[in-house]
Amino acid sequence: MRRLVLLVVTVVVLGVSASTAQPPSTRISFMVFGDIAEKAAYERLVADFAQHQPQIHVSLVHIPSQGDYRKRLGVDFAAGAPADIVLLNYRRYAAFAARGVLEPLGAYLERSAVIKEGDFYPQAMEPFRWQGALMCIPQNLSSLVVYYNRDLFERAGVPRPTDDWTWDDFLHAARALTRDTRGSGRIDQYGLGTEVSIFRVAPFVWQNGGELVDDPRAPTRLTLDAPLAREAVQWFVDLQVKHHVVPDLVEEKAESSERRFLNGRLGMFLNSRRGVPAYRTITSFDWDVAPLPRRRQRAGILHADAYCMPKAGHAKAAAWSFVEYANSLEGQRSIAASGRTVPSLRVLAESPAFLDPGFRPQSSRVFLTEVPFIRAVPVTEGWIDVEDLAGEELARAYYGRASVDEVIATAIQRAAPFFKGSARPRER
Repeated sequence: MRRLVLLVVTVVVLGVSASTAQPPSTRISFMVFGDIAEKAAYERLVADFAQHQPQIHVSLVHIPSQGDYRKRLGVDFAAGAPADIVLLNYRRYAAFAARGVLEPLGAYLERSAVIKEGDFYPQAMEPFRWQGALMCIPQNLSSLVVYYNRDLFERAGVPRPTDDWTWDDFLHAARALTRDTRGSGRIDQYGLGTEVSIFRVAPFVWQNGGELVDDPRAPTRLTLDAPLAREAVQWFVDLQVKHHVVPDLVEEKAESSERRFLNGRLGMFLNSRRGVPAYRTITSFDWDVAPLPRRRQRAGILHADAYCMPKAGHAKAAAWSFVEYANSLEGQRSIAASGRTVPSLRVLAESPAFLDPGFRPQSSRVFLTEVPFIRAVPVTEGWIDVEDLAGEELARAYYGRASVDEVIATAIQRAAPFFKGSARPRER
């Protein structure tokens, strides 16, 4: 009998020890958007986390198209079955925060022994506060910059962009780089390419001393009709309708500006850090980045994505462990290695992991020198709808189908319903 008791005790003790050494496996899901290079970066992050915490199995759900990703998010949240961790841009999380379907992460961050709020750039953290609560943890921040083909600049005898170049310098370069290189009577090389949206126009409005809305914290209307804002919109539109330094609608549909840049037939392209993985595949010419040109004042626009935890998630502790790791030095270094992000962690952004001159762009520090001057667009439940309709109107002027005054008036009118009842000010 004594031997039997000892055997039972031994089995129990061993069982407890084994349970302590190897905790039960927990499965969580992580949904992201992006191209193949971005998918590979997140796969590496998940693999690295598995080495760090093997008892937590992370299933990566990748949706390439941002449009499809947003639809999937809407369906999943409506069904009450979203992924345990989702990647959201600061311009788009407010609709979910307003519905109360996101888990606030401020308390998790305060208890963390791995990361703390002071580690991050405040420009990245602040837009993710909703009514005083920190909702998500930003993994990156970026300004809008000018990607430029150094070979085309040299060939055209155009000085490379400087840190203090102006709108006039920018336009001069775009004109000099717009050419009929084949002598066919048709332009086949453009000086500039850009997305046509209010998000692209915004930094130029701010540089000119204008504003997009009447109150950035609690907006009630668009203010693109104010003189300084209107002047900036007209300048942007004139790049196409007056100066013809960007492709017209037919040319843009035939081949996107980004594709032209990749093919070496576009002098400059406006984009955030997100384009770097694709541009690093270029082997036929040299390229680099420069800050946006200046006008009355210096201003840039924030691009930032964050890890968010839906309230419906079934394993909050495991999900937070992943979010915490992903935003640690090791985790952010893994994503930064892809070239896709400017780390939101100050110490990492200032390190060789991001600033290594052996990887293009050589002037990566431009992204950091622009940080003090970047601004966020309003964070409201209806803002993305405002952006969409304002972009539709802007395109009509940009491609010569309506006047700037007409599209501004129409945009203000169409946007009005999305400010009523949907603008939720963020408490500070």
